[in-house]
Amino acid sequence: MNSIKYEEEYILNSRGLKLFTCQWIPTNQDPKALIFLCHGYAMESSISMKGTGIRLAEAGFAVYGIDYEGHGKSSGLQGYISSFDDLVSDCSEHFTNICESKENKRKKRFILGESMGGAVVLKLHSKKPHYWDGAVLVAPMCKIAEEMKPHPVVINVLTKLCRIIPTWKIIPTQDIIDKAIKNPEKRKEVRNNPYCYKGKPRLKTGHELLMVSLDIEKNLNQVSLPFMIVHGGDDTVTDPSVSQSLYETASSKDKTFKLYPKMWHALTSGESQENINLVFSDIITWLDERSMTINLKSELEHKAIHDAKIF
Repeated sequence: MNSIKYEEEYILNSRGLKLFTCQWIPTNQDPKALIFLCHGYAMESSISMKGTGIRLAEAGFAVYGIDYEGHGKSSGLQGYISSFDDLVSDCSEHFTNICESKENKRKKRFILGESMGGAVVLKLHSKKPHYWDGAVLVAPMCKIAEEMKPHPVVINVLTKLCRIIPTWKIIPTQDIIDKAIKNPEKRKEVRNNPYCYKGKPRLKTGHELLMVSLDIEKNLNQVSLPFMIVHGGDDTVTDPSVSQSLYETASSKDKTFKLYPKMWHALTSGESQENINLVFSDIITWLDERSMTINLKSELEHKAIHDAKIF
């Protein structure tokens, strides 16, 4: 950790809400590239994704996290997503500000999303299709398995109820911590983390997640950026076959799908150390290979600016 500088900051979004942000920056080298973290539903950045931030920073990347509205240390009703589009816009605005700063303008930029964060990543890509240099999707929420899809009548009723009781915690669900995290110590850590939401999903939150999943599913073929999917073979939270579908359907020319037999949902934090090391080794290798290629557009832009100054 001596070679990493960790910092926290609160920013105001366009709706005047205070959002928590954090960063892990390597101090012993110029960062190879920028990586932006998108955490899962009910999770947060500074504790839940600390291991990811540290590992990637130790590998030479500048890493940035943000807690969504209603999540972690950010403002808003805990566990409440009133608009998934707003959530994506907040991430886009913050990440873009970092990318466009003078010291970062020529660096490659990657997004990494876990679970629901995978949906955030895909929406960020659809918002700016040519902006990102690549994405890492960890057990992403990108489509609803056929057997899990609600009947249109159910969706219609849900939509109407959202207008009346949007914040009510009435969506029945199993304990996601027990289903997602294999390591008992890590389960305990999440349960003891006051910034992780542990109540039943709120009605509007469930509706937003359903709608964004259906929207992403319709547009899987529009995914065109380089990406890597990592997914546990025994994941019962997000379906590995859905990741397979994204891999097969996406129009990206550079795409990778890694399925890890017998691993669960929380690949980067909830497995044995040996398994976590394996997953990060694959992720960092993938990022390294794509960070080394020359960003021709950035080089040309830099040269044009340099030439303009001369003349």
